[in-house]
Amino acid sequence: MGVEVRVEGLTKSFGRQPVWADVTLTLPAGEISVLLGPSGTGKSVFLKTLVGLFTPDRGSVHIEEQDLFALPERKRYEVRKLFGVLFQDGALFGSMNIYDNVAFPLREHTRKSESQVRQVVTEKLEMVGLIGAEEKLPGQISGGMRKRAGLARALVLDPQIILFDEPDSGLDPVRTAYLNQLIIDLNQQTGATFLIVTHDINTARTVPDNIGLLYHGHLAMFGPREMLLSSTEPVVRQFLNAQRIGPIGMAEEKDATELAAETGVLPPLPPIPQQLAPSNGVPREAERPLGQWCREHGVTPPPGSFAGLSSSGRPSLVVVNGEGNPGPEFVVRVRGSSPQLQANPGSDRADPEDPWPGEVHQWPDR
Repeated sequence: MGVEVRVEGLTKSFGRQPVWADVTLTLPAGEISVLLGPSGTGKSVFLKTLVGLFTPDRGSVHIEEQDLFALPERKRYEVRKLFGVLFQDGALFGSMNIYDNVAFPLREHTRKSESQVRQVVTEKLEMVGLIGAEEKLPGQISGGMRKRAGLARALVLDPQIILFDEPDSGLDPVRTAYLNQLIIDLNQQTGATFLIVTHDINTARTVPDNIGLLYHGHLAMFGPREMLLSSTEPVVRQFLNAQRIGPIGMAEEKDATELAAETGVLPPLPPIPQQLAPSNGVPREAERPLGQWCREHGVTPPPGSFAGLSSSGRPSLVVVNGEGNPGPEFVVRVRGSSPQLQANPGSDRADPEDPWPGEVHQWPDR
């Protein structure tokens, strides 16, 4: 299971050039978080600071209740072993084949025998779908395969925190979709805490449990996915919906004259999409019911959000035994012209402890 990462008042600059200041957030254990922001806002710097490669000017990073930067170097080195990192370009050794690249951390940081190394490497390559590519050099495989090889290497020490630095950089939309599904599946399998830096808005809208936005040297907002996707905060709204109207300009922040000249009406917020589910259909441990945050906080989501779901976040069309027809556990009631599916009072679904009785599951209009 992953561990919680608590960041408090983190500030970083290079000489007289500030990067960001007073960044405070908590990455919940076992959840997937995404960090967004315009180019040049220091997202990669933030990842490198989290893992201890950069020392902040002030602030703290608490991992397992230990302040990373208050530890002596030897203990800090041990805490770093909790991390796995997928770098932007995969950071593979060009002269090593894929097998040796993935095996490298095991040979450097453990005393495992070669047979044990082979067992671990084979397991991680299988997790990312690279069995059969072990003998190939990085230059002989596609960009997507290099990303997956880098991910396999990040997994070999069984880290509890995995950082992804723009994993979709340079990938086409189809490969990005496959990579996103892989990230969801790996989170389910490992239970690790994930933090993904990306510019891909579709990834940000469908993959994470939490979203953060760095802008103009500070953390504009961080919280559950639904909170940001339903937010009307100008910077958050503009960035997450890829709009020109808003405070973010081509170079940096727009000045007052540019903002005053914007006469266009903001388009409505797009519907909040369903979060990607694991391939095997089994919910992740950290997964929240769709619409839960909005209901708990009395927030009306954008029109069209959560289409086809009941109020509990379950699909409105229940498929039984792979077919679209209700089985004996369910009954269909017709109210007006609308067919509705309910738990059969005479079936096991009617048990008082079962959350399904009384719930109505309505087919969306076709």
